[in-house]
Amino acid sequence: MTHGIPESGAGPSSTQPSVTALRSAGGRTPFRATTVQRLHRAAAIGAVLALALPLAACSSDADSGGAGRPVAVSTPSASPTPTVDPDRYRRALTAALGPLNNALRTVDGAQDGKPLNTALDTAAAKADAAADSLDTAEIPDDAITGNGQLAASLRALGQDLRGARGDGSRCATSPRVELGSAESPKNAEEAGRALTALGYDARLQPPRTEEPRHRRLANGSFVRDGSRGGLGRLTVKNGTSSDAVVTLTRSGRTAFSVYVRKSSEATVRSVNSGSYTVYFTTGEDWNGGKRSFTRECSFEKFDDQANFRTIRVAGGTQYTVLTFSLNKVVGGNASTSQVPPGDFPS
Repeated sequence: MTHGIPESGAGPSSTQPSVTALRSAGGRTPFRATTVQRLHRAAAIGAVLALALPLAACSSDADSGGAGRPVAVSTPSASPTPTVDPDRYRRALTAALGPLNNALRTVDGAQDGKPLNTALDTAAAKADAAADSLDTAEIPDDAITGNGQLAASLRALGQDLRGARGDGSRCATSPRVELGSAESPKNAEEAGRALTALGYDARLQPPRTEEPRHRRLANGSFVRDGSRGGLGRLTVKNGTSSDAVVTLTRSGRTAFSVYVRKSSEATVRSVNSGSYTVYFTTGEDWNGGKRSFTRECSFEKFDDQANFRTIRVAGGTQYTVLTFSLNKVVGGNASTSQVPPGDFPS
């Protein structure tokens, strides 16, 4: 805001006629003129003061010489949106995880076989339902990340619970061993602990697991042994990286089965004369009850039969001595074929 002030004494209109009236009366009157002039200057000074007051009021920077700067105006800030009631979220966690923990306790106490498979299916369904509930729950701000991690780990847990079911077949790893190698039970438990540390009880009872076992028989041990009274001799060399069981059958019936450890050989004596089909299975962790390995299994047979003969000759008896190598060897003359686990002789 700017105002112009005359330099030569042009003041209010009431001052100028007084000076003119003195001049028209005749004679110069310096004293009176000077007096009027002083009054004129006083009036001008008064005008300057009057104009200075609104000028100071128009600017917040008058004292510092600033002019025309915007004045900051403070306005009330909007109040934050209220967060979700923590107690409501705690109730949602209890409703979601309670049934799941009950189902996992049933898994822990179930016997192997059908009872355990049924318990695993039920627990898997509860894990899926808990994840769905957490996805739709109202979540406090400080629990959003942890809730998402818990829901994701519960979905993975449901998949692993179903995948651990035993199918009753040979080379079936124990469901508890399968769960022991899965990441989802540990991830779900850790996500629950993180929420619990924030004040939201999300403790999860992980399913009972077992460490992989490494059961083995002594080299040359018989898994099954029928009547042997011949003179034939069978030597088995196992140059593979796994233990093996070699089974000979005749007319669809098992004659004997012998355990041969990896990097070892075993000899069976007194083999009766006849033609035999030679099967062998390799793997880890021998389950004597199922007569099968539980991990890394393979099931094969030799395409050619093993023929044992005992004949009398002049001066004595001739009998058959055979050697089988389970690993590939240079100059080997025996081919093998894969066998479905269900067709492998027990």
